[in-house]
Amino acid sequence: MVVNSLHKPFELGVFESDKYTAAEHKNTYFELVYILEGKGVQVINKHKLPYSADKLFLIFPQDTYGFEVAERTRFFFLRFNESYLKTQSKEWLQKLEYIFHNHNHLPGCILENVEDKPLVRALSEALLREEQRKGAARPEVIQQLLNTIITIAASNIALLQSATSYHPSQQVSVLGYVHLNIYTPEALRIEKLAAYFNMSPTYMSDYFKRQTGETLQNYINAYRMHLIETRLLHTSYRLNEIANDFGLADVSHLNKLFKKYKGMSPTEFRKAANRETKYM
Repeated sequence: MVVNSLHKPFELGVFESDKYTAAEHKNTYFELVYILEGKGVQVINKHKLPYSADKLFLIFPQDTYGFEVAERTRFFFLRFNESYLKTQSKEWLQKLEYIFHNHNHLPGCILENVEDKPLVRALSEALLREEQRKGAARPEVIQQLLNTIITIAASNIALLQSATSYHPSQQVSVLGYVHLNIYTPEALRIEKLAAYFNMSPTYMSDYFKRQTGETLQNYINAYRMHLIETRLLHTSYRLNEIANDFGLADVSHLNKLFKKYKGMSPTEFRKAANRETKYM
């Protein structure tokens, strides 16, 4: 199987074809694909779904994907890798981490808010124009436009996550609440969670266990470890910075929790991942 790599922090452009048939291949980078025009079928991880103009697709590293073109299609693509992530602010990185762990890796447009479709088109076209220009401010403008598209993707995935809310008066599901507040341990105390959803703490604990098959604390710990794993894989943040970001007491606490989750320390995990990437 072909594995594509990206040898710079990001790249963007347009690909046009009327004969592109899905062939199994993977990327080592993240990719957002916006359909400027055309029709066909998106194939991702063996699943298929029709596509048309103004659809935005998110493809993760190691997803198997392709497009079967039925009508000549212009694809706008935006690709970025871990070296780009390392240059971003902590707040922006948290938005991206929300994407990582709330997307189902299935085919389909991620733009739940239809009003965002013309906005993404305008941003895509602006990026293409800026790519052709020369000027002192060009890199900063491109980065702002690029990050805006990624932020729109994150906000739409948040909408998808909260589409089946537990209570009609709430804007987010119980799991969505956990995901959105994972960096604020105080907000994840059972008393806070129960108050937000207008339940008693005991009923909230029972409800969560019935819905997920695990306790609230176990779910929070597992989700936090997933995010920490992503942080270790795709950034160069130090362990004390990661521990602080996720509300852990110190690096020792981080080491203990991570070893329980992965069977190795964060440092060992990062070194093993770097060796694997080096020899891909």
